[in-house]
Amino acid sequence: MNTLQWTLSIDAGGTFTDAIARRTDGEIREVKVASTPDDPSRGLRNAAAALADAGVVLADAALVCHGTTVATNATLTGNLGRAALVTTAGFRDVLGYRQQNRPDVYSLTPTPPAELIPRELRFEVPERLDSAGEVLVPVDTAALARLITELRTADPEAIAVSFLFSYLNDAHERQVGDALRAAFPDRPVTLSSEVAREFREYPRTATTAINAALRPLVEQYLNRASQALSAAGVETPLLVMQSNGGSVPATRAGEEAHRLVLSGPAGGVAGLAALADALDEPNLISVDMGGTSTDVCLLRGGAIPFTTIQEIQDHTLLAPTVDIHTIGAGGGSIAWLDASGSLKVGPASAKAVPGPACYGRGGTEPTISDAHVVLGTLGAGELAGGLVIDRELAVAAVNRVAKPLGMTPEEGAEAILAIGLAHMIRAVRKVSVERGLDTREFSLVPFGGAGPLHAGMLLQHMPLKSVIIPLRPGLFAADGLLVAGLRLDRSQTVLRDADPAGTAELSAWFDTAAGDAVAQFSEDGISAEAVTTTATADCRYRGQGFELNIQLPDWEPATLATIPERFHRAHAERYGHANTAEPVEIVTVRLSSTGAVSRITERATPVASASLTDAAVIATRDTLLPGFGVTPTPVIDRAQLAAGTEFFGPAIIQQMDATTVILPRQRCRVASTLDIVVTDTHTEESR
Repeated sequence: MNTLQWTLSIDAGGTFTDAIARRTDGEIREVKVASTPDDPSRGLRNAAAALADAGVVLADAALVCHGTTVATNATLTGNLGRAALVTTAGFRDVLGYRQQNRPDVYSLTPTPPAELIPRELRFEVPERLDSAGEVLVPVDTAALARLITELRTADPEAIAVSFLFSYLNDAHERQVGDALRAAFPDRPVTLSSEVAREFREYPRTATTAINAALRPLVEQYLNRASQALSAAGVETPLLVMQSNGGSVPATRAGEEAHRLVLSGPAGGVAGLAALADALDEPNLISVDMGGTSTDVCLLRGGAIPFTTIQEIQDHTLLAPTVDIHTIGAGGGSIAWLDASGSLKVGPASAKAVPGPACYGRGGTEPTISDAHVVLGTLGAGELAGGLVIDRELAVAAVNRVAKPLGMTPEEGAEAILAIGLAHMIRAVRKVSVERGLDTREFSLVPFGGAGPLHAGMLLQHMPLKSVIIPLRPGLFAADGLLVAGLRLDRSQTVLRDADPAGTAELSAWFDTAAGDAVAQFSEDGISAEAVTTTATADCRYRGQGFELNIQLPDWEPATLATIPERFHRAHAERYGHANTAEPVEIVTVRLSSTGAVSRITERATPVASASLTDAAVIATRDTLLPGFGVTPTPVIDRAQLAAGTEFFGPAIIQQMDATTVILPRQRCRVASTLDIVVTDTHTEESR
């Protein structure tokens, strides 16, 4: 076998599919192709073909990791598989009752959210456990036989089973699940005790239902994706990014399809953590702006933030997920006038097809990308994926909102960008200022195809330590796929007081979960020495309705006995007060296990102070920079920027995967990692 092996990552977004290949000798290939929403596996195949055309020997790939939006889009649009739900008798309507929260408490005619599974596909089985997991009513086998007959008539694509208190005792779910799998060997069956061993009936049932409804779609897609890569010459098994920032073999990913709902954005967050480590910048805020949306995430102390419960499209999901705030503002977000004639931007998007008007693919609606073209910050020939920018089409599109407002195209474009920027700033404040954090202690990392276009404007309008432009901002999420290890999460609701007398039992649960993870990773070819674990516990004061997740250095009984003290500190930090006399309750214990896989990393570049070379400045063009008017702006080839190079804005930094806009009075310095650190000289002088 060739000793020069490649690692590949392919990130399929809504507009572009990005791919990066790294070879053991440091050689790198990167490509960007148009996404194919009608069949995402075709975009994957096109990306693999583009890598091959760029000189990558696909047969020498030792590892392939994939970020996908298939589960995301299916959940957001409601285009899920036709699933059936089986519940404890009397609880058929738990999905309809939800949690009794009203999204608009003042609406006289509220429209209830669409139900995950329609009532005609929800069934009951007589059985019952008590709150301690003891059997009150055994499974009615005659009713189970009738259920199988009814399901044959209903003919669902998948089946979900969620019984009361099954997180404590899964015997009834396993009994029914075994019968259903025997009767329907070609239909996936999801048990709540297999995907969410946690209390709260609606979130657990909703998670089970989402998983069941996603499985047919995700498994079918991953089969096609694996076949497409195999046909292209890739021989190694495919890994898929999960919502938790770790990957999973594609052969297992479908079984817990709900863990892929935020697969795409998670790659960027994994890359953000790697960047924080490489630059020794532990406090970072990412702004991942693609064609359809912007995802914002805050890293504090270099640690990826997680949430254990996620709301997506009015549905609740129980799964460890990178804590991301998403808004409908991307490069393809459409500008429009509401009934009062006010200008709005997003959340509707031009998507990959037809795309912004400037792409020349039939789009006519004005978008954020069109606004940049009108202002000159995005010029001809500055998009990858074979796209040629047409300024006349962009002007015509922007005029659709500018003329009714009595504006020139340039004024309309500035207004569109101002509104889009306001959306982004509000999102950044949501994860920082609204949580009591000072953005001056954080550096902002804009990435995605459209993120760096707004780098200078974000620095101008927000108090930030700096802005950091990654080496490959438009491919940053794909880069992140290459640094993430395999990850396995397990949880168990225990609902008990934090009493030292119970620590041995909790410690035994952690031991078992850790052993199971090592065994699973061993099947994936990862040794026990390469597995790291993180233990946490969801805790609250007795009687509270919500919990705080408490980090634990280990799960020795002596450490578990310190949970009350750790919780009091965390409560005081979060809410400003703590009641040390109040009993602390442990609600759920969690173990996250990560298996490190062999990766190829980039080497740092020696730093030497330098100025821009003549070769780096490839042109100068008049650009209308918001707040500065028409400004002669150097266009810089990023490939010519050596480590240590320093220069001042204005500047437009051009590369294959993204365009970065730097405003006047902003200082740029190229780090040893070839990332660009941007600071505002006006802010520096005022300190």
